[in-house]
Amino acid sequence: MPIHEDFDPFLPLQQSPVYAAALARLGAVPRWVDLGCGKALVIERGRLRMVMRGPVWSDGSSAHDRRKALRGLARWSGVTIATPEEDIRGFGLIPVVTPLHHAVWQLGPGLRAGMARNWRNHLSRAERSGVRVMRGDGVTLERLILAEGQQRARRRYRALPEAFTRALPGDCLRLWEWRKSGAMQAGMAFIRHGASASYHLAWGADLARAENVHHLMLTRAAEALRAEGVRWLDLGSLDAEKAPGLARFKLGTGAGLRRLGATLLVLP
Repeated sequence: MPIHEDFDPFLPLQQSPVYAAALARLGAVPRWVDLGCGKALVIERGRLRMVMRGPVWSDGSSAHDRRKALRGLARWSGVTIATPEEDIRGFGLIPVVTPLHHAVWQLGPGLRAGMARNWRNHLSRAERSGVRVMRGDGVTLERLILAEGQQRARRRYRALPEAFTRALPGDCLRLWEWRKSGAMQAGMAFIRHGASASYHLAWGADLARAENVHHLMLTRAAEALRAEGVRWLDLGSLDAEKAPGLARFKLGTGAGLRRLGATLLVLP
């Protein structure tokens, strides 16, 4: 769907001040490095230096300049690992993990127009049935952390640890919940970082899934984020083999498929 308005560029969470603040509270050393052709949030723990989903390159920077800048980050006494947003290859850049794919939703006007028909039908059913979701608070967050942690253990998937969520600056979280019979039955947490945001935690009881609550909750969250100036929502990584239903859910919003670069061992 063409969008006729100016958009700030997409910014990954891992290259944002919000992420730097959380990691600093957890004992890591965040550093902002000016590379000449861009900038990078570099996280150091002991003798490991990590650049996650970065650097953020300046417009017009060449592939040669980017390779040179990455290798410059490795000129120290420890190990440097980088996961750029795009495919970067060359001498001194050794792939160690294959690229991931993320679903990134551009929050333009008329969000429904980009949704898959089946996804939009689920949303409409929730609306017609009178489902109402509401903004959450600190109590929502505590319940969501507990429920999502139990869900993660049961389904055996990995996510950022509870300590990271608690270390985030409080004003960056956007929380949503759905209640039935006085009890919270579903919740979502999003992290705002500038003109971008990231889908962080989600949980729903069987009743919530039966009533299509997550379709409605994600839509209302996207609408609210757009209203406060957010233009990109990162819905997270996709794994069509291990979690095909979740992949369909994310892409059904109309989000685009974004292929990241490989995780690299960077040599000086």
